[in-house]
Amino acid sequence: MFPGGELEGRRPRALCPACREALARSPIETLRSRALCFQCYRAGLDRDNALRVAGQIDTASESRFQDALPFEPVNRARLDVLRMERAAARARLRVGAGQFVDRRRQAQIAARHALQQVAAQLQARKSDDRARAEASAIHAAELQLPEAWLPFVVSR
Repeated sequence: MFPGGELEGRRPRALCPACREALARSPIETLRSRALCFQCYRAGLDRDNALRVAGQIDTASESRFQDALPFEPVNRARLDVLRMERAAARARLRVGAGQFVDRRRQAQIAARHALQQVAAQLQARKSDDRARAEASAIHAAELQLPEAWLPFVVSR
C-alpha cells in the first residue's frame, strides 16, 4: 500500500485460510496493515473465473439434457422372470391360513370406509341440530326483544 491510497488495489473478495484467520483475530488491523498475499490473489482470480464461466453456461442447451439419455432399454426377459417369481411367491402365501389375508385386508378397508361414512353423517346431523338450535334461539329473541334491538343482538 502506498500513502494516500491512490494506487491501492481493490480489496480481495476471496481470502486464503491464513488471511481469513488473521481477519477473524483482529479485523481492523488486518485490513489496514496486511498487503494482498499471492494465495488471496489466486483465490480472487479463481472466483472471478468461476463466476464468468457460470454466467456463460446455457442451462437450456440440448447437450445438458442429453447427458442422462438414452435410458437403458428394459430387460424384458429379466422382467418376465421377476414377475413369474413374484406370482409364485404370492401363490405360496395364499396356501393355508394365508388365503384369508387378502380377504381380511379388504374387510378392514371396507370397515374403515363404513366408519368414515358414519362419522360424516353424524357430523352433518350435528350441524343440522346446531343450525336448528340457533334458529330457535333467534326466534325466541325476536319474540322477546324490540325490533330495534335485534341488529345488535342477532347477527345473521
